Amino acid sequence: MSKVFVNISLSLDGYMAPEGMDLAHFSDPGYKNWGAKWGALMAWALKQQYLRDKLKLGPGGETGPVNEMVRHIFERTGAHIMGKRMFDGGERGWPEEAPFYTPVYVLTHEKREPWVRPGGTTFYFINDGPERALELARASAGSRDIRISGGADVIQQYLNLGVVDELEIALVPVLFGGGRRLFENLREPVPKFRIDKILDTPDATHLHYVRQ
Repeated sequence: MSKVFVNISLSLDGYMAPEGMDLAHFSDPGYKNWGAKWGALMAWALKQQYLRDKLKLGPGGETGPVNEMVRHIFERTGAHIMGKRMFDGGERGWPEEAPFYTPVYVLTHEKREPWVRPGGTTFYFINDGPERALELARASAGSRDIRISGGADVIQQYLNLGVVDELEIALVPVLFGGGRRLFENLREPVPKFRIDKILDTPDATHLHYVRQ
C-alpha cells in the first residue's frame, strides 16, 4: 500500500511559515519581513539542481545526497493533499506549470470544478473532509505515495487521524519568533515516531522519522 508522508522545512523554533505570510500581505514580502524569512527557510532547497530544473530556475545548483533526496521526494509522490489557505497563496504565486505534476486534493468548503494546469497537475476541490481526500489520493497515486503538503493545520489533521507513516523535516537554523507552528492542536493519543535517518548539512539538518 502507498505511504502517507510529510516533507517540510521547519524553523529552529518550530514554525512552518513566518508571521505575516498570509493572503492579505502576499504582495508585500516586506511586511514583518516575511519574504526574507521564507527565503531563508527554503534556501537549502532552491540550491539543489533537481529542484532548480523542476522550477525552471536556470542551470546550476548543487548535486549530492540532498539533491538525490529531493529527487526521491518528487519521484515517490503520486498525489498531494493541501489546505485551501496553501492553495490560495499558491494560486497567486505558482507559475502556470504548477510544481506538483500529480493530482492535488485541496481541502475546502468551496465548491469548484477541477483546475487543470500544464505539466500534469490537476487540482481537485474536496468538500467531504480529510478522510475522503485521502481515499481519492490513494486511488489516484497507485503504487506511489501521498504527500501531505500543508499547511500546518492540514498536517495536524492527518497526524490526528493517525495515518501519517513518515515525517521528513528539514530543520533550518533560522528563528522566526512567530508564525504557524507545525505541532499544535494534536490530540491524545499523540502519534509516535522513531528516527530512521539523519542527513546533516550546513544549511539544514534533514530528519527522517517513521511511525512506530
